[in-house]
Amino acid sequence: MNVFPVNNAGTINKNNKIWEVPPEEFENVIDTNVKGVTNMLRHFIPLMIPSKQGIIVNMSSGWGRSGAALVAPYCASKWAVEGLSRSVAKELPDGMAIVALNPGVINTEMLASCFGSSAALYQAPDAWALKAATMILNLTGRTMVHLLLCDRSAYLTQSASMYVQITFHHHKSSIPSLKLRVD
Repeated sequence: MNVFPVNNAGTINKNNKIWEVPPEEFENVIDTNVKGVTNMLRHFIPLMIPSKQGIIVNMSSGWGRSGAALVAPYCASKWAVEGLSRSVAKELPDGMAIVALNPGVINTEMLASCFGSSAALYQAPDAWALKAATMILNLTGRTMVHLLLCDRSAYLTQSASMYVQITFHHHKSSIPSLKLRVD
């Protein structure tokens, strides 16, 4: 039986230029989005190592692979999640993996705080969650190897632990995009 701890907590700063973001707001974004992920990894990985199986899902963002004006703290935090996921994958034993999941644009309160009423143009969390849960629950060591053989997406580390980058590119797409890179 595979274990799938999911780092799903996240927050975003109010739209502001970096020099206008209050220090407390910046700290809150980093504390939640980076330190929260780190704390979960520190507590769950030691429990998973004896069985040498499990896939950790770290919620990322398209802005963790690019950038956007007015949300620099959020972008920086999601870049950190991407780097942390890749680095920790190199430390895991065979049979374990980390997935940095970019959900695409989802109509949440967090999105509305940045985009206002235009957030309603994007899919609801319930619609996305069903697709994501199905995909995540179907990730196994076997599907990870299949991803590698099909040249789809993963970061394969020296210990054969993996980092998989999964992105839902379009809010109407039910098929995730996967990219393959081998370190």
